[in-house]
Order: sequence, then C-alpha cells, then structure tokens
Amino acid sequence: MPLKGSGYRKIDPMFLKRITDVAISLAVLACAGVGLLLIAAWIKLDSKGPALFKQKRVGIDGEFFEIYKFRTMNIGTPNVSTEEMLKLPSPVTRAGYWLRKFSLDELPQLFNVLKGEMSLVGPRPALYNQTELTDKRQAVGVLKFPPGITGWAQINGRDELPDDVKVEADKWYCDHWSYLLDWKIIFATFGAVLSKRGAF
Repeated sequence: MPLKGSGYRKIDPMFLKRITDVAISLAVLACAGVGLLLIAAWIKLDSKGPALFKQKRVGIDGEFFEIYKFRTMNIGTPNVSTEEMLKLPSPVTRAGYWLRKFSLDELPQLFNVLKGEMSLVGPRPALYNQTELTDKRQAVGVLKFPPGITGWAQINGRDELPDDVKVEADKWYCDHWSYLLDWKIIFATFGAVLSKRGAF
C-alpha cells in the first residue's frame, strides 16, 4: 500500500486508452506510410475520383464528424448503410473490392483517432442519416463512448449483423469496458479481417 503523501495516483483507464490510441496510430502511420501512398495511387489508377473519401458520421455524444476512408466505390454512390447498399448494383471498384475485403480502406481513420474523434476500439460510428440506429444507441448510452475503428460487434459478425444486434453488442461493450477488453478486441480483429467474415 503506497504511503500517504507519496504522490501515487491511480491511472485513469480512459486516459490510458487515449494514450494507447495515439501511440499505436502514430506507429502504424509511420511504418505504413509508403504503403498508404501506394494504395492511394492504386485507387487513382483504378477509377476516377479522389483516393480519400470523407463521410459525415455520428460521434461521441451524437456530435457529427467527418470520417476518413480510402475510396472503394465509384463517384456518385449514395450515402446509405451497408444493408441498403446490398440491394443496389455493386458500386465497388476493382481496387475497392480488395481494400474492403482486408479492411485496408479503414486505415485513414487513424487520423480521426489522432484528432480525438475516434478510438481504435469502440462502437462503429453510424451514418448521419441512420437516425433510427442513432436513437437506439442514444437510448442505451452507447453514444457516451468514442466510436471506434473496430469494436465488439465487428469481431462478432461485422456488417452482417442487424441493427438491433449491433446495438446490443455495443451496449455490452460499454457496460463491460476495460483496457484489457480493448486489447482482446484488437487481437480478435486480426482474425476477423483475415477470415473476411461479414465484409462487403
């Protein structure tokens, strides 16, 4: 037991989460810098339009922010959920098919993490027009947590899960959150990505 007045303070787990977010994001961006440039060049050569794609999403406390992704669809594709997108003729480009299969299109979100708009792990941010999903998340307290690049729902089905199941999974994560749980999800994400389960 530390002596009174020793200056010992327990580290806030959420502060530790933020420090980890920044450290890992900087490390990945530094190591993968050339790879990111090659991906951007591949996208530009494969189809017309910018390499990066920005989209309005719902962040912490319901505040909107612009998420960054590598563009995987043709210009003019409507902003709808994956569930609605599956009903349309595939707008995914040739490069985008492979980027989405291995979730490489998500890498630019590391900049969102550095800006404090996202975390490495958390509920995936809903589209600005997914009001029903946002209302359900608001009702169970999910929006109090920063949105993540990966999350509990993503390692348990990804895009194939219906909204009610996603909300239930997000609530479970928020209710049981711990620093170690985040690491468990990060390691499990690699398995989900390699299996390409639930990816569109």
